Amino acid sequence: MRDTNASCCGPRSAVQRRLPFPRRDVGLVLAPFLVFAPQLASAKRTGLREYGTLAERYVREFDAKWLRGGAPPTEGLIGSADLQSLADLGNSFEVVRTMRAALMTRDAIIQLAVATLLPLAPLLLTIMPLEELLKKLFGILF
Repeated sequence: MRDTNASCCGPRSAVQRRLPFPRRDVGLVLAPFLVFAPQLASAKRTGLREYGTLAERYVREFDAKWLRGGAPPTEGLIGSADLQSLADLGNSFEVVRTMRAALMTRDAIIQLAVATLLPLAPLLLTIMPLEELLKKLFGILF
Protein backbone atom coordinates (compact mmCIF):
# COMPACT_ATOMS: atom_id res chain seq x y z
CA MET A 1 0.00 0.00 0.00
CA ARG A 2 1.29 3.43 -0.89
CA ASP A 3 2.21 5.82 1.91
CA THR A 4 -0.05 8.85 1.46
CA ASN A 5 2.05 10.93 3.87
CA ALA A 6 5.17 10.64 1.73
CA SER A 7 5.71 13.65 -0.50
CA CYS A 8 6.49 13.35 -4.18
CA CYS A 9 9.86 14.91 -3.51
CA GLY A 10 10.91 12.48 -0.79
CA PRO A 11 14.27 10.79 -0.87
CA ARG A 12 12.92 7.70 -2.62
CA SER A 13 10.70 9.28 -5.29
CA ALA A 14 10.59 7.59 -8.69
CA VAL A 15 12.27 10.57 -10.34
CA GLN A 16 15.21 10.51 -7.96
CA ARG A 17 15.67 6.76 -8.35
CA ARG A 18 16.04 7.31 -12.10
CA LEU A 19 18.69 10.06 -11.83
CA PRO A 20 21.68 7.66 -12.09
CA PHE A 21 20.53 6.55 -15.55
CA PRO A 22 21.97 9.53 -17.46
CA ARG A 23 25.40 8.75 -16.01
CA ARG A 24 24.99 5.13 -17.05
CA ASP A 25 23.87 6.20 -20.51
CA VAL A 26 26.93 8.40 -20.94
CA GLY A 27 29.05 5.46 -19.82
CA LEU A 28 27.39 3.19 -22.36
CA VAL A 29 28.07 5.68 -25.13
CA LEU A 30 31.74 6.06 -24.16
CA ALA A 31 32.47 2.37 -23.46
CA PRO A 32 32.99 1.35 -27.12
CA PHE A 33 35.75 3.94 -27.45
CA LEU A 34 37.64 2.29 -24.60
CA VAL A 35 37.78 -1.00 -26.50
CA PHE A 36 40.64 0.40 -28.57
CA ALA A 37 42.54 1.95 -25.65
CA PRO A 38 44.98 -0.95 -25.08
CA GLN A 39 45.91 -1.13 -28.78
CA LEU A 40 46.34 2.65 -28.99
CA ALA A 41 48.48 2.74 -25.84
CA SER A 42 50.64 -0.06 -27.23
CA ALA A 43 50.97 1.71 -30.59
CA LYS A 44 52.01 4.90 -28.81
CA ARG A 45 54.68 3.11 -26.77
CA THR A 46 56.00 1.34 -29.88
CA GLY A 47 55.96 4.56 -31.91
CA LEU A 48 57.76 6.52 -29.18
CA ARG A 49 60.43 3.83 -28.93
CA GLU A 50 60.95 3.51 -32.69
CA TYR A 51 60.73 7.21 -33.55
CA GLY A 52 62.87 8.02 -30.51
CA THR A 53 65.60 5.66 -31.72
CA LEU A 54 65.41 7.06 -35.25
CA ALA A 55 65.44 10.66 -34.00
CA GLU A 56 68.40 10.00 -31.72
CA ARG A 57 70.43 8.52 -34.58
CA TYR A 58 69.45 11.34 -36.96
CA VAL A 59 70.33 14.05 -34.43
CA ARG A 60 73.73 12.44 -33.76
CA GLU A 61 74.50 12.39 -37.47
CA PHE A 62 73.19 15.96 -37.91
CA ASP A 63 75.36 17.08 -34.98
CA ALA A 64 78.44 15.35 -36.40
CA LYS A 65 77.88 16.86 -39.82
CA TRP A 66 76.80 20.41 -39.06
CA LEU A 67 78.06 21.21 -35.57
CA ARG A 68 81.27 19.20 -35.38
CA GLY A 69 82.61 20.16 -38.80
CA GLY A 70 81.81 17.01 -40.77
CA ALA A 71 80.06 18.81 -43.63
CA PRO A 72 82.03 19.45 -46.84
CA PRO A 73 83.04 23.12 -47.16
CA THR A 74 81.13 23.43 -50.42
CA GLU A 75 77.80 22.41 -48.85
CA GLY A 76 75.96 25.29 -47.23
CA LEU A 77 73.58 24.99 -44.30
CA ILE A 78 71.07 27.36 -45.88
CA GLY A 79 68.94 25.40 -48.33
CA SER A 80 70.13 22.05 -47.04
CA ALA A 81 67.55 19.27 -46.98
CA ASP A 82 69.00 18.15 -43.64
CA LEU A 83 67.26 20.98 -41.78
CA GLN A 84 63.87 20.23 -43.33
CA SER A 85 64.28 16.52 -42.63
CA LEU A 86 65.11 17.27 -38.99
CA ALA A 87 62.02 19.45 -38.68
CA ASP A 88 59.84 16.80 -40.35
CA LEU A 89 61.16 14.13 -38.02
CA GLY A 90 60.45 16.37 -35.03
CA ASN A 91 56.87 16.92 -36.23
CA SER A 92 56.36 13.18 -36.74
CA PHE A 93 57.64 12.46 -33.25
CA GLU A 94 55.31 15.11 -31.84
CA VAL A 95 52.31 13.46 -33.50
CA VAL A 96 53.18 10.14 -31.85
CA ARG A 97 53.92 11.83 -28.51
CA THR A 98 50.55 13.59 -28.37
CA MET A 99 48.58 10.49 -29.37
CA ARG A 100 45.87 9.61 -26.83
CA ALA A 101 44.79 6.14 -25.77
CA ALA A 102 41.22 7.36 -25.28
CA LEU A 103 39.47 8.56 -28.42
CA MET A 104 37.19 10.95 -26.54
CA THR A 105 38.45 14.24 -25.15
CA ARG A 106 37.34 15.73 -21.85
CA ASP A 107 35.42 18.43 -23.71
CA ALA A 108 33.52 15.86 -25.78
CA ILE A 109 32.58 13.95 -22.62
CA ILE A 110 31.30 17.14 -20.98
CA GLN A 111 29.31 18.04 -24.10
CA LEU A 112 27.77 14.58 -24.16
CA ALA A 113 26.89 14.78 -20.46
CA VAL A 114 25.28 18.20 -20.91
CA ALA A 115 23.30 17.01 -23.94
CA THR A 116 22.15 13.99 -21.96
CA LEU A 117 21.21 15.89 -18.81
CA LEU A 118 19.71 18.99 -20.40
CA PRO A 119 16.29 17.45 -21.09
CA LEU A 120 16.09 16.48 -17.40
CA ALA A 121 16.60 20.07 -16.20
CA PRO A 122 12.89 21.02 -15.99
CA LEU A 123 12.11 17.78 -14.18
CA LEU A 124 14.98 18.24 -11.72
CA LEU A 125 13.86 21.78 -10.94
CA THR A 126 10.45 20.46 -9.90
CA ILE A 127 11.92 18.13 -7.27
CA MET A 128 14.76 20.22 -5.84
CA PRO A 129 15.65 23.91 -5.63
CA LEU A 130 18.02 25.35 -8.21
CA GLU A 131 20.64 26.23 -5.60
CA GLU A 132 20.77 22.66 -4.27
CA LEU A 133 20.90 21.27 -7.81
CA LEU A 134 23.83 23.55 -8.73
CA LYS A 135 25.73 22.52 -5.58
CA LYS A 136 25.33 18.86 -6.50
CA LEU A 137 26.39 19.46 -10.10
CA PHE A 138 29.48 21.40 -9.06
CA GLY A 139 30.24 18.67 -6.54
CA ILE A 140 30.14 16.06 -9.31
CA LEU A 141 32.17 18.11 -11.81
CA PHE A 142 34.80 19.53 -9.49
